Amino acid sequence: MANEIPDLECQVRAGTGKGAARSARRAGMVPGVVFGGEAEPLALEIPFNKLLKMLKAGKFKSTLWNLKVEGHDDVRVICRDVQRDVVKDLPTHFDLMRLRRTSRINLYIPVEFINEDACVGLKRGGVLTVVRAEVELMVTAGDIPEKITVDLTGKAIGDVIHISDVVLPEGAKPTIDRDFVIANISAPSGLQAAGDDEEAAEE
Repeated sequence: MANEIPDLECQVRAGTGKGAARSARRAGMVPGVVFGGEAEPLALEIPFNKLLKMLKAGKFKSTLWNLKVEGHDDVRVICRDVQRDVVKDLPTHFDLMRLRRTSRINLYIPVEFINEDACVGLKRGGVLTVVRAEVELMVTAGDIPEKITVDLTGKAIGDVIHISDVVLPEGAKPTIDRDFVIANISAPSGLQAAGDDEEAAEE
């Protein structure tokens, strides 16, 4: 389970419909709605600059959020959509969905590399090249892993680590079907350059 689920602080929006949404935008807010779960849909709003900053940071739609609204219990949500102005490409509305503990969602989970001191390739001067520092997994909302772990014990120069080489948390599944690369142990740049020079001389 992830230690920290980031907070998404919103306010209840006064009124619904296009008029209320336009009023929210004039006040520097972006209107939105949260739906799903056992409760009724709730009209929300969030400061425009705050939402824009989170969108620019990336992965807004694939992050599990802890929705905080004054007067309401905190609830886990995921963003289902952000509507944007077709000309300015700026957010005009957002849709959040409440999650049950049993809900299946796609999230980016960080990758941790362990036992570097037991990695043969690194001891011989090799370099760990990380292709994916995080992996998108389908997980259960009530059991989100904090990270996935890659054991580097015994890995040699030239070894490639695929997702199939990693023991994933129970119930987690990659969203990509193919056996993609997470990292590799590459030769030191000096050795690579020497090898290139030898190949050039042979040619």
